[in-house]
Amino acid sequence: MRSLINYSFALLLLLPLFAQAGAKSAQAVVDDTASQIMTLLNENRDAYRDDTDALVRDLSDVLDPVVDFQGFARSVMTVRYSRNASQDQINRFIDSFKSNIAEFYGSALLEANGGELTVLEPRDRDQQGPDRTMVHMDIVSPSGDNYRASYTMVKIDGQWKVRNVVVEGFNVGLLFRDLFAQAMQDKGNDLDAVIADWGSVIAASREEIEQEVEE
Repeated sequence: MRSLINYSFALLLLLPLFAQAGAKSAQAVVDDTASQIMTLLNENRDAYRDDTDALVRDLSDVLDPVVDFQGFARSVMTVRYSRNASQDQINRFIDSFKSNIAEFYGSALLEANGGELTVLEPRDRDQQGPDRTMVHMDIVSPSGDNYRASYTMVKIDGQWKVRNVVVEGFNVGLLFRDLFAQAMQDKGNDLDAVIADWGSVIAASREEIEQEVEE
């Protein structure tokens, strides 16, 4: 059985953190940013254990330039809900999404030391257009578990950004889309209430994530 901490290690490695990725290929962005994540954590591991807010802040700072949070948020909301959402509501959802993901997985990642990453060579079928491609990475966690991760990358203003991640067939974007739809149903389609409670929704997804990874 794969533990949540090992899954969290794999998942957080998929969050690109390279702030100067515009001139690089999508593969180079993934390779360089994964290395930067581990450097950041290894150099500050003890400090982050004592200051979770610093961990969340640092992860959020480096995520902002290279994750298509606008696209991700609208995808999670789906057209059904995002088309009626104000920009303020979308911005608040993005802020909540970023901070809660970093906090939820950051603590688990702090317990992981090392790991091996290999970004695979691009294949013709990975290129889905001039501004959209897939990047695949093989990951060996500190405990020896093997993962295949696939990024959906989109080019925005000349810079590659992540739009979605699939780990061992586990589609992160679809999971959060389902969680959002269920939350909207539970809250009587009150978008503000869902945004305000999104941290609790993410925390409650722990059991579902463990079940998905084990299957």
